[in-house]
Amino acid sequence: MSLPSSKSFLQSGHTPTLFAAFLYFDISFMVWVLLGPLGVQIAKLLALDPAQKGLMVAIPVLSGALLRIPCGLAADHFGARLVAIVTQILLVIGLAAVWLIGIPSYGAVLGIGVVLGIGGASFAVALPLVSRWYPGEHQGAAMGVAGAGNIGTVLTALFAPELAKLFGVPDVFGIAAVIMAATVLVFLVMAKNPPVHCDPKPLAAYFKVLGIADTWFFMGFYGVTFGGFVGLSAALTLYFHGVYGLPPVHAGFATALCAFVGGSIRPFGGYLADRIGGVKVLGALYILAAAALIVLSLGLASFWLALAVFVVVMAAFGMGDGAVFQLIPIRFGKEIGMVTGFVGMAGGVGGFYLASSLGFSKQLTGSYQMGFLIFAGLALVAFIGLNTVKQRWRANFVPLEGSSVSVRV
Repeated sequence: MSLPSSKSFLQSGHTPTLFAAFLYFDISFMVWVLLGPLGVQIAKLLALDPAQKGLMVAIPVLSGALLRIPCGLAADHFGARLVAIVTQILLVIGLAAVWLIGIPSYGAVLGIGVVLGIGGASFAVALPLVSRWYPGEHQGAAMGVAGAGNIGTVLTALFAPELAKLFGVPDVFGIAAVIMAATVLVFLVMAKNPPVHCDPKPLAAYFKVLGIADTWFFMGFYGVTFGGFVGLSAALTLYFHGVYGLPPVHAGFATALCAFVGGSIRPFGGYLADRIGGVKVLGALYILAAAALIVLSLGLASFWLALAVFVVVMAAFGMGDGAVFQLIPIRFGKEIGMVTGFVGMAGGVGGFYLASSLGFSKQLTGSYQMGFLIFAGLALVAFIGLNTVKQRWRANFVPLEGSSVSVRV
């Protein structure tokens, strides 16, 4: 099979919608992880212990995970464009409220985290919107570009600590509200509903995908790849500050580098999966991520060495995200919105576990070692699970309806 040209990719779908979905996903993710880079300042303000810090940065991840199910349902039922507009407006309202009211208590922080989870739910809306615009041979690349909105976490890590230092934590939420409002306007102009849309089904019909074993496999696989990416994105500022004594701004810069690598490399993971097969790419990345996490569990004395290993971990997880979503549209075409909701939920749950477990590990043992080791074990379990289904997938997966090009699995 010859490699498709960039021209054929651009002409095969709707580029304005692809850009709008990327921007919506990017800014929503920027908002979603706000508590992570601001965690050092908030923890100092409220005198939080390690376990409270871990839960603080993990709550938005869990909220975003759970909200992906209703958002995935709504995207299939009412159309992804409308759902995207509504969720962005809700975020603007929530951010503006924090700007005006402030953060008076730890309970308020957790409540804010629940609201910020709306940003994480954008995953279950942006990806189906893009997927239905592009044919099977370009699914990996298209979903990778849309999914590269993950790099919104980079913007937060880069700028939020410095802005909080200059203006105060509440004003950071106000700035985010303005940016989110501008994003809504761009989305209204550029995003269009795809020409093919599934007819709405009864509510119970959407949950039938849970009766398919492959749904659970994908949930587990994405729980490790995306869970690893977003969990570390949320927790690393606190980690770098606590372990290596970096000031909040410098810890944010280090986190931004890691998040940038993990987010920006996602399209390459999808592209590589298109070329040589998602199963092959994903298996290699699980092994790489597990090995790097085991190294981190040793407690590296050098910050620069630890940073290098974190970059490797985030690259593995980011590419893994792209590989998973090269496979999902091939297996699930018409149900892509609902499946994306469930798989995205699992990814968020994985991130909640990783971010919170690092805090609890530190609180209970004085070290982050067990948090890293257990997640490394989950990556190895995912590798074993992938090897149990790869032969069946390669034999049974077929291109999306309407595609005349064979797709590598």
